[in-house]
Amino acid sequence: MAELLFTAGDLARMRFAVAPMWEVGPSLRLLRSGLPHAVHGPWAEQVRPRLTALGPAFGLLAELVPPSGYVPDFINPAPAGPAPTLAGELAAIRATPAGQVRRDLDRLAAEHGGLGPRLRALHADPAAGLARLAEAIEAYWELALAPYWARIRAVLDADVLHRARQAAEHGAERVLNDLHAELRWAEGTLRLSRRSRPMSRRTAGPGLLLIPSAFTGPGLYTLFAPPEPPQLVYPARGIGGLWATGPAHRTAALAAVLGRSRALLLAELAAPASTTELARRTGLSPSAVSQYLTALREARLVSAHRAGRWVLYARTATAEALLNPGS
Repeated sequence: MAELLFTAGDLARMRFAVAPMWEVGPSLRLLRSGLPHAVHGPWAEQVRPRLTALGPAFGLLAELVPPSGYVPDFINPAPAGPAPTLAGELAAIRATPAGQVRRDLDRLAAEHGGLGPRLRALHADPAAGLARLAEAIEAYWELALAPYWARIRAVLDADVLHRARQAAEHGAERVLNDLHAELRWAEGTLRLSRRSRPMSRRTAGPGLLLIPSAFTGPGLYTLFAPPEPPQLVYPARGIGGLWATGPAHRTAALAAVLGRSRALLLAELAAPASTTELARRTGLSPSAVSQYLTALREARLVSAHRAGRWVLYARTATAEALLNPGS
């Protein structure tokens, strides 16, 4: 068991954040395991065949996120605000000091029996290697997470809203004790029952960053990287229904406004799909699908994401709200 002491100042600095990079590593680990997953199975079945489109650059990211155990701290910079963008996090990764990169890689090598050729190159020239890594992360994001981000983000935001209400009604103690079974707060001390490495204010900054994640779980992730506050990453509430594809409730009503074909395409985009796939499923011609998707994109109801040779279309948060009000 590990314990982290809190002062009144630490509690005052406790905050939540939604961080894209905390979805990258855990989701990649899940995909590369090849194992079925009770929650994320539908997502993995769609994304796994596309990984080959990432090409050789993907190898660096794959080496950096091993199947289990330690992942270098520098790929998860502390969120500067409540909702950093991926671009902002990649900028922070590219700016990582060379000394920190090498220290993290030395720890990775010690825990996993050495480094692969791409990580040895990163160790030798961190600046050039981090630029390549940022490109690989961005390519993976566009293929595996960007088409689904509106849905994922809605779950993460709902979790933060729930915790904020808990804090307002019952205080920080209720929030911390409700986050995860491995986590307990009592008498100014946070206890993690399954963490073996010690936690100390001497090795972390003030406060605490609480980060909900769709792909972290069933355990907790912790990151201590002074002078930043400790990061505690926990499974978000509501992920069990993340990939549910029940019928949209308002397709008929939307058809009266958008037209039957556009409303049909929105309904079919419960999961991101290509023009060819949408044409096959709806019976519309590929040219008609392309025309309708362009109109929906201009209305900000659909977003487009390049994934290798595919362009995947996904519903935006606005479209989700129109189709499923109150969900």
